[in-house]
Amino acid sequence: MDFFSSASGRNITFVRPEYFIISGFIGIPNMKYYYVFLFFLYVISVLGNTAVMVVIYLDHNLKTPKYVAVFNLAFVDLLGSSALVPKVIDIFLFNHYNISYNDCLTFLFFCYTCLSMQALNLVALSYDRLVAIIYPLHYQVKVTHKFMFSLIASFWIIAIIALLTVVGLLTRLSFCKSVVINSYFCDHGQIYRLACNDYTPNDVIGRLLTFLILYLPLIIILCSYICIGKALAKVATVQERVKALKTCSAHLSLVAITFIPIMITFAMGAGIDPNARIINLSLTSVLPPMLNPIIYVLQTHEIKVSMKRILKFRRQSKILVK
Repeated sequence: MDFFSSASGRNITFVRPEYFIISGFIGIPNMKYYYVFLFFLYVISVLGNTAVMVVIYLDHNLKTPKYVAVFNLAFVDLLGSSALVPKVIDIFLFNHYNISYNDCLTFLFFCYTCLSMQALNLVALSYDRLVAIIYPLHYQVKVTHKFMFSLIASFWIIAIIALLTVVGLLTRLSFCKSVVINSYFCDHGQIYRLACNDYTPNDVIGRLLTFLILYLPLIIILCSYICIGKALAKVATVQERVKALKTCSAHLSLVAITFIPIMITFAMGAGIDPNARIINLSLTSVLPPMLNPIIYVLQTHEIKVSMKRILKFRRQSKILVK
């Protein structure tokens, strides 16, 4: 129980601050233009992800297990961007740097839950590609709607429980010194390091969460593509290999833009400049949700065909009305 004990009993007065202060960039002028840029990325993200969700919902040909995962990814991107960007705009463009204690923990919960689900959703899509290429004849049996819904639901449960644990552990901390968070949002690592009492449990859960939502999903995805590569090496013709790889191109692009920037940031650790860290993490939070729908529209044949069909139907409807 000592591991989860609060400041009481250790000659430390327990202090739960009324608010935190989000500092943002340090010593860089005219950074308001950067936040305006983030807002435009957010608008594109909302339009793109909404369009993908609408297309999947309207076209019965896209109601397959794979597109259940794609729909969920678009939903998570939309939710994550909406949880982060409007609040960041409010903080830095309208100078509302103070954020209440409860609002800060809620902000943290939604941002990290959506970030976790982005990574876990890519695991679901990698499994879909693995079975489709290695076991094409058994795909309909191994990847069903029920299985995909169950897999995604389990990922949501894991992410929510993990982040509720993170938030719960933060509530045991006492903040008797600074309340300034050196980040652009309520960053978990930046918050618990402000505590006066022992934050070892928070450090442990932070490292564990990083492994569960970052390193482990990436390891699983890489292993799945190693298996795919071995299977494709046995295919007789080059054309068949190229065709199989094309079906993975959209997913591989999403994996790259999601994991590479954040992996660089974590690899540099404390050695990275605070401002560079904020730029890298903020772009990592906003760029993938914006690019994901664009990548799927441009690189996925089914969605392109579906969008053309829907647009053609709308044009015909307008002509009939006229």
